[in-house]
Amino acid sequence: MSLGLVVGDSPLVLAGFTFGGHVIMPRDIPVGNGSLLVAFDCEYRIRDLFFPHVGLENHAVGHAFRFGIWVDGQWSAMGPEWLIERRYLPDTLVTDVKAMQERLRLELLCHDAVDFHEHVYLKKIIVKNPTDQPREVRLFFSHDFHLSGTEVGDTAYFDPRTQAVIHYKGRRYFLLNCCNPTACGVQYYACGLKETQGLEGTWKDAEDGRLSGNAIAHGSVDSTVGIALQVPAHGQGVVHYWICAGTTYREVVTLDQVVREKTPENLLRRTENYWKLWVNKGLCPAWEKLSAKVFRLLKQSLLIVRTQIDNGGAIIAANDTDTFLFARDTYSYLWPRDGAFVAAALITAGYSEISRRFFNFCARIIEPEGYFLHKFSPDGSVGSSWHPWWRDGHPELPIQEDETALVVWALWRHFEHFHDVEFIKPLYRSLIVRAAEFLAHYRNEDTKLPEPSYDLWEERRGVHTFTVSTVIAGLRAAANFAGAFGETDLATKYRLVADDMTEALRRHLFHHDLNRFARAAYPTPSGDYELDTTIDASLVALWYFGVLAPNDPLVESTMEAVHERLWVKTGIGGVARYEGDAYHQVERSDRQQVPGNPWFICTLWWAQYLITRAQQTSDLQEALRLLEWVADHALPSGVLAEQVNPYTGEPLSVSPLTWSHAQFVIAALEWLEKRRALHREAGPPLATTG
Repeated sequence: MSLGLVVGDSPLVLAGFTFGGHVIMPRDIPVGNGSLLVAFDCEYRIRDLFFPHVGLENHAVGHAFRFGIWVDGQWSAMGPEWLIERRYLPDTLVTDVKAMQERLRLELLCHDAVDFHEHVYLKKIIVKNPTDQPREVRLFFSHDFHLSGTEVGDTAYFDPRTQAVIHYKGRRYFLLNCCNPTACGVQYYACGLKETQGLEGTWKDAEDGRLSGNAIAHGSVDSTVGIALQVPAHGQGVVHYWICAGTTYREVVTLDQVVREKTPENLLRRTENYWKLWVNKGLCPAWEKLSAKVFRLLKQSLLIVRTQIDNGGAIIAANDTDTFLFARDTYSYLWPRDGAFVAAALITAGYSEISRRFFNFCARIIEPEGYFLHKFSPDGSVGSSWHPWWRDGHPELPIQEDETALVVWALWRHFEHFHDVEFIKPLYRSLIVRAAEFLAHYRNEDTKLPEPSYDLWEERRGVHTFTVSTVIAGLRAAANFAGAFGETDLATKYRLVADDMTEALRRHLFHHDLNRFARAAYPTPSGDYELDTTIDASLVALWYFGVLAPNDPLVESTMEAVHERLWVKTGIGGVARYEGDAYHQVERSDRQQVPGNPWFICTLWWAQYLITRAQQTSDLQEALRLLEWVADHALPSGVLAEQVNPYTGEPLSVSPLTWSHAQFVIAALEWLEKRRALHREAGPPLATTG
């Protein structure tokens, strides 16, 4: 497990946690601009580098880009020897990393960013010398590129024209350079082989404070560059380092010239200013009614969400290559479901330009028959899948129908918020009506329920309460659009199907003996359904999408069961996904106490239920405590994982998970809106904590 230290008020994580025999390191300070994404692990090493799409292609594939210091004849690479605090500068996507090495008697203050406009990653390193003697400090940066996801056929070489090292393969070029206060250009360099013939890479060459000067290598290669810095006694010095990303030699050389001419310092400053403008564009005084830590996480969540969104419109679930260890695949895909929830959060926060790109992307990838396949790469190609087209001698449609329904549901939220008729017009036939026709016809004519599809957790095929609720919501949204566009026959048709489906939901999925809704119904050969009564947090869909009222007795009894059975009864708390959840399972025996690991999404759903049920301002206190619970279990940078360990609170699975941040944004803004409504109706403002 990770070793946590506290220096002052700052928790410092020195290593990742162990799961299944592997060390998993959360990506806790991603920086990006929608085309270039750079993600660090908890030892402050670049581990993922995506270009030209967020989520595609990964040119590091989880291999560490090491960063080391040589001083006074001693060497140390960033890692367990260092005390590292990883945060962002307030309201920005510029990191604020403090690192201290007692043996070397050095302190570093680092700022990383991807320029908001140019495809350049920048690092500023302030080296502080607390000793009585002036010192020469040599900084080394190693690059374990696997261009386009593989080490085969890469080339690394020293380019005398730019005094930089360049890695290239095909249409992918990366230029690596640095400067100190007196000169630009690398002073030390080495290009060499790795992962072959027992060779570890050129980073080993740096341990004596020098590099071989080998000028080129091809195949499975890496490189290391270095620069020296003179630091006065009790003083400090500054080094800048950068990576330019492009598709040709000329592109990266031009970017290198831009960095030199504008200076890395100015590029960092303008990027800091840009993100402050971006995150505060929708800021209103009411946001400050949140507690301080919830307010901070609300803004940081919006920024972190933005790092996971490709400029082409794909909202990526997560970009954390450590998931390779389990299935040789990643979360670096667009799931239309996740994308719809994230779009809903951005819509609520006022970011219409991002949601527009997402819906345009969806219009491009929807099947002619009106449904979305499982998941997609950021360029719009179909992603990997484990849902079969053929089962037991019969064809079946390998979809999660909620994904189709939720895109239409989210699009109506967009239109309600922004009323941008000209944006909606080209999507009306191509996306809205196409999807609604599929939702209306993909159902059992006898029961009026949807035909079976996979659940939102992608594990079971059946007729799920969550899916049915989203289909009803999607049809109602389509009916609203049809009515707005004057097609009353279509509007009536979609509403009637939604109403029939709502009655069928009550009739077939409510278990009268248990007095609650079932998670799913599985068709039997007799034409009836067998109910799955496992308690699942996704039952929130009954009220979340407006299918039934939150105070409907059937909803109340269901939600009481969700809270009673899924609340994690350890010192950590939080809501599990469902009873007996085995994904990244920590507790395998005491399921009464720990039904599964706490998920941020599921805990926030419960908070939203409390918010929607609140009748007076005091009723909002418990929901606020849950928002603060999320803030308390975020990493120091504000990054939220998918789930946390039920005993230690450490992050589990991918990190950051875009949906976790989006759900936090929605819940926090809903809390503010409900507080405003209740305060307007009755009395004094609600006191906040934190």
